[in-house]
Amino acid sequence: MKPKEIWDGIYIVGGQKITDPRDCSVYLIDFGELVLIDAGAGLSIDKILLNIKNLGLKSKAVSTVILTHCHIDHAGGAGRLKKEFGVRIIIHEKDAVAVETRDIIRTAANWYNLEFPHLVVDCKIKDEEKRFYFSGQEIVCLHTPGHTPGSIAVYLERKGKKVLFGQDIHGPFRTEFGSDIRKWQNSMEKLISLQADILCEGHYGIYESKTKVKEYIERYLDEYA
Repeated sequence: MKPKEIWDGIYIVGGQKITDPRDCSVYLIDFGELVLIDAGAGLSIDKILLNIKNLGLKSKAVSTVILTHCHIDHAGGAGRLKKEFGVRIIIHEKDAVAVETRDIIRTAANWYNLEFPHLVVDCKIKDEEKRFYFSGQEIVCLHTPGHTPGSIAVYLERKGKKVLFGQDIHGPFRTEFGSDIRKWQNSMEKLISLQADILCEGHYGIYESKTKVKEYIERYLDEYA
């Protein structure tokens, strides 16, 4: 699988079949400045940056990384990006402690037999809904606890379509992660209500059309009912 444009300046630049088997899907949004949704496990940053360059974009234009939760396959690459490019790191406050203390259990680093890199968070989301603006364009972060206490989903409107980054909708749910199935169910209902046109998921692909997005989320709601 190769990096590609998903929709009007929104790209997939990393993932299990693109960069490294331990990486989540890594998405890039071009606002003029570049924003990454997650950063992979940290072992394939050079590949991610090369993919950005090969798409005709400048990797040095990456200004921000929004981390959807604290697990190392999503957040492990953020420290190097901050160190080399001075990017701003955004994560929900309920998952910030795990990454800043390098908690091997809460970050799932022990699952991957990796050490979580040093990382200082710049912005800790405290609200149920937080809006950010990049070059005057809006992106929304929603608190969607369940997989972890500080899981978030991200969405934006672009060229008539609502694009949702709903990482790890599928779980898993484990006590050591601080998972909560009831909160997750409520979070999924919140995502369904958005009526997104495109879902960019964390490990299992990209779903296009309101119907397919809804069906994907409902499949897991049925599984964990």
